[in-house]
Amino acid sequence: MTILRHCMKLVALAWLVCPPAGDGWAENYPAKAIRFVVGTSAGGGGDVIGRIVAGGMTEILGQQVLVDNRPGAGSNIAAEIVAKAPPDGYTLLEMSITHAVNASLYRKLPFNLLRDFSAVTQFASSPQVVVVHPSLPVRSIAELVKLAKAKPGAIDYSSAGAGTSTFLAAELFKARARVNMVHVPYRGGGASLAAVISGETSVYFAPVASATPHIRQGRLRALAVTSPKRLQILSELPTVAESGYSGFECGNWYGIMAPAKTPAETIAILHRAAVTALGKPDINKRLVNLGYVVIGDQPAEFAAYIKSEAERLGKIVRDLHLTVN
Repeated sequence: MTILRHCMKLVALAWLVCPPAGDGWAENYPAKAIRFVVGTSAGGGGDVIGRIVAGGMTEILGQQVLVDNRPGAGSNIAAEIVAKAPPDGYTLLEMSITHAVNASLYRKLPFNLLRDFSAVTQFASSPQVVVVHPSLPVRSIAELVKLAKAKPGAIDYSSAGAGTSTFLAAELFKARARVNMVHVPYRGGGASLAAVISGETSVYFAPVASATPHIRQGRLRALAVTSPKRLQILSELPTVAESGYSGFECGNWYGIMAPAKTPAETIAILHRAAVTALGKPDINKRLVNLGYVVIGDQPAEFAAYIKSEAERLGKIVRDLHLTVN
């Protein structure tokens, strides 16, 4: 019995020093496909970049990184799924500016932005382009403002949902230009883009990546970009700031988050895979050509950035008196 007890103590000590491998431990990770939850519909800006990065990570990790589109509730459905998932590295969230806005826009959320997620990396940022349906008789920001003031409440704009960057940019513009445009929310970027292409809505502050092909094909008319400087991909367009609204700047950023308490070793593997994918020449060139600024920062840097964005955007939400529930 003494020998048996001694052996049991040795086994217990070994378990404490070197815990058994499992799905969440780096030595076996990843052992199966990874679910990458994206809070926008197929075809939206978040979906476009999410699939590019997921494809690159799949090659590096040797396991499928599968995009799972879960649009709705301003991307809160996607965030709740990941916040409540096991912290084993097999369920990830595409974090964006939307989630930082929602932290103040919604009075009650079933998760906490700063407490319930572990940062992996911010992979890119992107400005937006103000587009209108070709039937709208405007060809510049000045003409859009003139028409909106002549017909208050008669012009509507689509968004990917309350709290999204497409919503925030339009609301900021309304406040700066002192115009009244009616908000028409959709379940994701793909649906809101389709709405303005079909003429169901008139205006959209669209992600550059998803709108540019339709601009080139004449299905949308572009008025200006929301970046501080003109974009190479749409160099013919002025900025909103150039169009009479100095200092106006708005856009989106995207990154990867895991559930809180995901092992540091797993976070490190995901970070290495994402940053390596972003650095691959073909992926990097593709993102740049779509109007993205590639980043690939450290987990701690991304966590600090999210916190600062939540504070900055919270002030904007309060100043504009925006709310959802």
